Amino acid sequence: MAVEISQRNVMPELLDSLAFDDPLAIGSRADLRRINRIMGAASLLARALDPLMRDSGPVRLVELGAGDGELMLRVATRRAKDWPQVSLQLLDLQPVVTEATLQRYRDLGWRVEVARADVFDWLAQDAGRCHVESRPIVIANLFLHHFEGERLTELLHGLASRARAVVCIEPRRSRGALCGSQLLGVIGCNQVTRHDAVVSVRAGFRGHELTTCWPQNMPWRIDEGDAGMFSHRFVAVRDDGSAPVACA
Repeated sequence: MAVEISQRNVMPELLDSLAFDDPLAIGSRADLRRINRIMGAASLLARALDPLMRDSGPVRLVELGAGDGELMLRVATRRAKDWPQVSLQLLDLQPVVTEATLQRYRDLGWRVEVARADVFDWLAQDAGRCHVESRPIVIANLFLHHFEGERLTELLHGLASRARAVVCIEPRRSRGALCGSQLLGVIGCNQVTRHDAVVSVRAGFRGHELTTCWPQNMPWRIDEGDAGMFSHRFVAVRDDGSAPVACA
Protein backbone atom coordinates (compact mmCIF):
# COMPACT_ATOMS: atom_id res chain seq x y z
CA MET A 1 0.00 0.00 0.00
CA ALA A 2 2.73 2.50 0.89
CA VAL A 3 4.39 1.89 -2.48
CA GLU A 4 1.16 2.77 -4.27
CA ILE A 5 0.78 6.17 -2.61
CA SER A 6 4.38 7.29 -2.01
CA GLN A 7 4.48 9.23 -5.29
CA ARG A 8 1.74 11.04 -7.16
CA ASN A 9 0.28 9.08 -10.06
CA VAL A 10 -1.93 11.18 -12.34
CA MET A 11 -4.18 9.12 -14.62
CA PRO A 12 -7.23 10.02 -16.76
CA GLU A 13 -10.58 10.01 -14.97
CA LEU A 14 -13.58 8.45 -16.66
CA LEU A 15 -15.98 11.33 -15.96
CA ASP A 16 -13.82 13.69 -18.02
CA SER A 17 -14.33 11.53 -21.11
CA LEU A 18 -18.13 11.24 -20.89
CA ALA A 19 -20.71 13.48 -22.52
CA PHE A 20 -22.43 15.74 -19.99
CA ASP A 21 -25.79 14.01 -20.58
CA ASP A 22 -24.45 10.45 -20.40
CA PRO A 23 -26.43 8.63 -17.67
CA LEU A 24 -23.18 7.47 -16.07
CA ALA A 25 -21.93 11.07 -15.97
CA ILE A 26 -25.20 12.28 -14.46
CA GLY A 27 -25.00 9.55 -11.84
CA SER A 28 -21.35 10.30 -11.09
CA ARG A 29 -22.05 14.02 -10.59
CA ALA A 30 -24.77 13.06 -8.11
CA ASP A 31 -22.25 10.78 -6.38
CA LEU A 32 -19.76 13.67 -6.19
CA ARG A 33 -22.35 15.87 -4.48
CA ARG A 34 -22.81 13.16 -1.85
CA ILE A 35 -19.07 12.67 -1.46
CA ASN A 36 -18.54 16.41 -1.03
CA ARG A 37 -21.16 16.43 1.72
CA ILE A 38 -19.54 13.46 3.45
CA MET A 39 -16.11 15.10 3.24
CA GLY A 40 -17.48 18.43 4.46
CA ALA A 41 -16.13 20.32 1.45
CA ALA A 42 -18.53 23.27 1.84
CA SER A 43 -17.57 23.71 5.49
CA LEU A 44 -13.85 23.49 4.70
CA LEU A 45 -14.16 26.12 1.99
CA ALA A 46 -16.33 28.42 4.08
CA ARG A 47 -13.93 28.34 7.03
CA ALA A 48 -10.94 29.00 4.78
CA LEU A 49 -12.72 31.90 3.10
CA ASP A 50 -14.10 33.53 6.27
CA PRO A 51 -11.04 35.64 7.15
CA LEU A 52 -10.61 36.67 3.51
CA MET A 53 -14.21 37.88 3.22
CA ARG A 54 -14.49 39.67 6.54
CA ASP A 55 -15.04 43.44 6.12
CA SER A 56 -13.72 43.21 2.58
CA GLY A 57 -16.52 44.99 0.72
CA PRO A 58 -17.28 43.75 -2.82
CA VAL A 59 -15.48 40.51 -3.61
CA ARG A 60 -14.89 38.70 -6.87
CA LEU A 61 -14.79 34.91 -6.52
CA VAL A 62 -13.85 32.45 -9.27
CA GLU A 63 -14.37 28.71 -8.86
CA LEU A 64 -12.24 26.53 -11.13
CA GLY A 65 -13.76 23.26 -12.29
CA ALA A 66 -17.13 24.36 -10.92
CA GLY A 67 -19.14 21.61 -12.62
CA ASP A 68 -22.80 21.99 -11.65
CA GLY A 69 -22.14 24.88 -9.25
CA GLU A 70 -23.78 23.08 -6.33
CA LEU A 71 -20.78 23.14 -4.01
CA MET A 72 -20.41 26.93 -3.95
CA LEU A 73 -24.18 27.21 -3.71
CA ARG A 74 -23.98 25.37 -0.38
CA VAL A 75 -21.26 27.79 0.71
CA ALA A 76 -23.41 30.73 -0.40
CA THR A 77 -26.42 29.37 1.50
CA ARG A 78 -24.33 29.29 4.68
CA ARG A 79 -22.59 32.64 4.24
CA ALA A 80 -24.71 34.94 2.06
CA LYS A 81 -25.83 37.06 5.04
CA ASP A 82 -22.20 37.55 6.10
CA TRP A 83 -20.84 37.98 2.56
CA PRO A 84 -23.44 40.18 0.85
CA GLN A 85 -21.36 41.73 -1.94
CA VAL A 86 -20.13 38.73 -3.91
CA SER A 87 -19.65 38.36 -7.65
CA LEU A 88 -19.06 34.70 -8.51
CA GLN A 89 -17.77 33.22 -11.75
CA LEU A 90 -18.27 29.48 -12.21
CA LEU A 91 -15.55 28.32 -14.60
CA ASP A 92 -15.46 24.91 -16.24
CA LEU A 93 -14.46 23.38 -19.55
CA GLN A 94 -17.86 21.63 -19.55
CA PRO A 95 -20.15 23.49 -17.12
CA VAL A 96 -23.49 21.87 -16.29
CA VAL A 97 -25.05 24.62 -14.18
CA THR A 98 -28.83 24.77 -14.44
CA GLU A 99 -30.89 27.95 -14.55
CA ALA A 100 -32.53 26.85 -11.29
CA THR A 101 -29.13 26.78 -9.59
CA LEU A 102 -28.28 30.24 -10.95
CA GLN A 103 -31.59 31.58 -9.67
CA ARG A 104 -30.89 30.24 -6.19
CA TYR A 105 -27.63 32.21 -6.18
CA ARG A 106 -29.50 35.33 -7.25
CA ASP A 107 -32.11 34.80 -4.56
CA LEU A 108 -29.27 34.87 -2.03
CA GLY A 109 -28.09 38.20 -3.41
CA TRP A 110 -24.99 36.96 -5.22
CA ARG A 111 -24.15 38.00 -8.76
CA VAL A 112 -23.20 34.89 -10.73
CA GLU A 113 -22.05 34.01 -14.22
CA VAL A 114 -20.98 30.79 -15.92
CA ALA A 115 -17.83 30.72 -18.04
CA ARG A 116 -17.00 27.85 -20.38
CA ALA A 117 -13.21 27.89 -20.72
CA ASP A 118 -10.00 25.99 -20.20
CA VAL A 119 -8.27 27.29 -17.09
CA PHE A 120 -5.11 28.25 -19.00
CA ASP A 121 -7.17 30.21 -21.55
CA TRP A 122 -8.95 31.93 -18.67
CA LEU A 123 -5.64 32.86 -17.06
CA ALA A 124 -4.47 34.38 -20.33
CA GLN A 125 -7.71 36.32 -20.79
CA ASP A 126 -7.62 37.54 -17.19
CA ALA A 127 -4.07 38.85 -17.53
CA GLY A 128 -5.33 42.32 -18.32
CA ARG A 129 -6.98 42.64 -14.92
CA CYS A 130 -3.77 43.31 -13.08
CA HIS A 131 -4.77 46.05 -10.63
CA VAL A 132 -5.35 44.91 -7.05
CA GLU A 133 -9.06 45.75 -6.88
CA SER A 134 -9.99 43.35 -9.67
CA ARG A 135 -7.90 40.38 -8.55
CA PRO A 136 -10.23 37.53 -7.59
CA ILE A 137 -10.16 35.01 -4.81
CA VAL A 138 -9.78 31.75 -6.71
CA ILE A 139 -11.41 28.60 -5.33
CA ALA A 140 -10.86 25.03 -6.48
CA ASN A 141 -12.28 21.79 -5.13
CA LEU A 142 -10.87 18.49 -6.42
CA PHE A 143 -9.27 20.28 -9.37
CA LEU A 144 -5.50 20.68 -8.98
CA HIS A 145 -4.86 16.94 -8.71
CA HIS A 146 -5.60 16.61 -12.44
CA PHE A 147 -2.28 18.34 -13.19
CA GLU A 148 1.33 17.31 -12.66
CA GLY A 149 4.87 18.39 -13.38
CA GLU A 150 5.40 21.53 -15.44
CA ARG A 151 1.68 21.86 -16.13
CA LEU A 152 0.88 22.04 -12.41
CA THR A 153 3.67 24.55 -11.83
CA GLU A 154 2.44 26.66 -14.76
CA LEU A 155 -1.08 26.65 -13.33
CA LEU A 156 0.01 27.64 -9.83
CA HIS A 157 2.29 30.39 -11.12
CA GLY A 158 -0.54 31.69 -13.28
CA LEU A 159 -2.86 31.80 -10.28
CA ALA A 160 -0.22 33.55 -8.20
CA SER A 161 0.09 36.29 -10.80
CA ARG A 162 -3.68 36.80 -11.19
CA ALA A 163 -5.30 36.17 -7.79
CA ARG A 164 -5.23 37.93 -4.46
CA ALA A 165 -5.89 34.62 -2.71
CA VAL A 166 -6.20 30.95 -3.68
CA VAL A 167 -8.18 28.39 -1.68
CA CYS A 168 -8.02 24.73 -2.73
CA ILE A 169 -9.39 21.49 -1.30
CA GLU A 170 -7.84 18.39 -2.86
CA PRO A 171 -7.75 14.63 -2.23
CA ARG A 172 -5.26 13.64 0.46
CA ARG A 173 -2.84 10.99 -0.77
CA SER A 174 -2.91 8.66 2.23
CA ARG A 175 -3.65 5.07 3.11
CA GLY A 176 -6.86 6.07 4.87
CA ALA A 177 -8.15 8.07 1.92
CA LEU A 178 -7.25 5.27 -0.50
CA CYS A 179 -9.11 2.76 1.66
CA GLY A 180 -12.13 5.06 1.80
CA SER A 181 -12.11 5.54 -1.98
CA GLN A 182 -12.17 1.77 -2.47
CA LEU A 183 -15.32 1.45 -0.35
CA LEU A 184 -17.57 3.91 -2.19
CA GLY A 185 -19.61 1.07 -3.65
CA VAL A 186 -21.03 0.58 -0.16
CA ILE A 187 -22.91 3.90 -0.43
CA GLY A 188 -24.11 3.11 -3.94
CA CYS A 189 -21.62 5.07 -6.08
CA ASN A 190 -21.52 3.97 -9.71
CA GLN A 191 -18.57 2.46 -11.56
CA VAL A 192 -17.34 5.80 -12.88
CA THR A 193 -17.18 7.31 -9.41
CA ARG A 194 -15.57 4.21 -7.91
CA HIS A 195 -12.84 4.27 -10.56
CA ASP A 196 -12.26 8.02 -10.44
CA ALA A 197 -12.13 8.19 -6.64
CA VAL A 198 -9.19 5.79 -6.47
CA VAL A 199 -7.45 7.61 -9.33
CA SER A 200 -8.02 10.94 -7.55
CA VAL A 201 -6.48 9.78 -4.27
CA ARG A 202 -3.40 8.43 -6.03
CA ALA A 203 -3.05 11.81 -7.77
CA GLY A 204 -3.69 13.73 -4.55
CA PHE A 205 -1.36 15.71 -2.35
CA ARG A 206 0.25 15.58 1.07
CA GLY A 207 2.79 17.51 3.06
CA HIS A 208 3.83 20.72 1.32
CA GLU A 209 3.85 19.50 -2.27
CA LEU A 210 1.79 22.42 -3.60
CA THR A 211 3.82 24.97 -1.64
CA THR A 212 6.94 23.61 -3.33
CA CYS A 213 5.40 24.37 -6.75
CA TRP A 214 4.21 27.85 -5.73
CA PRO A 215 6.45 30.76 -6.82
CA GLN A 216 8.99 31.51 -4.11
CA ASN A 217 9.88 35.05 -5.15
CA MET A 218 6.50 36.63 -4.39
CA PRO A 219 5.02 37.86 -1.06
CA TRP A 220 2.52 35.16 -0.10
CA ARG A 221 1.42 33.62 3.17
CA ILE A 222 0.68 29.93 2.70
CA ASP A 223 -1.10 27.32 4.78
CA GLU A 224 -1.00 23.74 3.51
CA GLY A 225 -1.88 20.51 5.27
CA ASP A 226 -4.53 17.95 6.19
CA ALA A 227 -8.18 19.02 6.29
CA GLY A 228 -11.04 16.90 7.55
CA MET A 229 -10.88 13.13 7.27
CA PHE A 230 -9.60 12.66 3.72
CA SER A 231 -8.83 16.10 2.28
CA HIS A 232 -5.77 18.24 1.71
CA ARG A 233 -5.97 22.04 2.06
CA PHE A 234 -3.92 24.72 0.30
CA VAL A 235 -4.51 28.41 1.06
CA ALA A 236 -2.30 31.17 -0.35
CA VAL A 237 -2.94 34.82 0.50
CA ARG A 238 -1.10 37.71 -1.12
CA ASP A 239 0.87 39.28 1.72
CA ASP A 240 -0.36 42.86 1.80
CA GLY A 241 -0.74 42.76 5.58
CA SER A 242 -4.53 42.90 5.47
CA ALA A 243 -5.92 39.38 5.69
CA PRO A 244 -4.99 36.38 7.84
CA VAL A 245 -4.71 32.82 6.59
CA ALA A 246 -7.34 30.48 7.98
CA CYS A 247 -6.50 27.04 9.29
CA ALA A 248 -9.21 24.41 8.80
